Amino acid sequence: MHARTRIALSAVGALTAAGFLAACGEAGSSGTEAPDAGASGAGCAPVAGDQLVVLTDDKNLQNTDNIVPAVNADAASPQVIAALNKVSAALDTEKLIGLNRAVDVDRQTPQAAAEEFAAAEGLTDGIETGPGGELIVGAANFSESETLGELYRIVLTAAGYDVTVQQIGNRELYEPALETGEIQVVPEYAATMADFINNKVAGENAPAISSSDLDETMTGLREVGEQVGIVFGEPSAAQDQNAFAVTSAFADEYGVRTLSDLAEKCSGTATVLGGPPECPQRPKCQEGLVEVYDFRAGEFSSLDAGGPQTKTALTTGEISVGLVFSSDGALATG
Repeated sequence: MHARTRIALSAVGALTAAGFLAACGEAGSSGTEAPDAGASGAGCAPVAGDQLVVLTDDKNLQNTDNIVPAVNADAASPQVIAALNKVSAALDTEKLIGLNRAVDVDRQTPQAAAEEFAAAEGLTDGIETGPGGELIVGAANFSESETLGELYRIVLTAAGYDVTVQQIGNRELYEPALETGEIQVVPEYAATMADFINNKVAGENAPAISSSDLDETMTGLREVGEQVGIVFGEPSAAQDQNAFAVTSAFADEYGVRTLSDLAEKCSGTATVLGGPPECPQRPKCQEGLVEVYDFRAGEFSSLDAGGPQTKTALTTGEISVGLVFSSDGALATG
């Protein structure tokens, strides 16, 4: 999907993820490690299949990386915020998967996918016109961010602004530009941005302020944003965060729909967990699965971070469950 390194695997503050930034690490070599000494029982052997489904994180292992508009304080007029909030109100994770599928699988341009979505959702209906002027929407260097940037362009243009979308790169590059006003708007991810800014203002070893509760995350995000001159609109229901996927065939064969189901039914020697090389030691990956769910895989397969290695290993039946990103266009919806 996206060429990104993502926060969810590591302790949040280290991040630069998804275009954003934090290095989840480079793709590792494939191959399995020895069985987890804590694993017992038969487990659930991999089941090949064409469709991938995300298991529900029913105990909230992951933080709330909901998409949220970030705006330079000097540009944050009521009309700008209201227009951007129209995008947030229209998005949920299923729709975001559809947008990513249109770009990453069906090969539409981000602009074309955004225009189709905006027309279907009536995003420009009833938008109040602002004072006008030029606005630059920054986008990170992966397709999801570019598509979101195009959606922001559409609604801000309808609000009377002259808007340009500019791909900036990773968060270390675009966040300072947002502070200084070189760019005015960026699509962001609540938990990741909260901890990124907090590490800037409170130090790299500051405790994380993101959580699995969206209200708590947004409260912390807005507080640290105020310190650096960034205002945040309303978060969308759409999330792009670490998730664990299986094939639909696996889910049906073993009756697994949630991570609690996985732990209860599939802890054991036959179960193979796939993910990036650092996954076994990370609190949002295998370590977290053990601590929060008491899920113990029999083997770990070192692959990539939610990329083609992991998805191929799932569909071909090499791994039972793999780390993916929750808005990946390859995921089944509905």
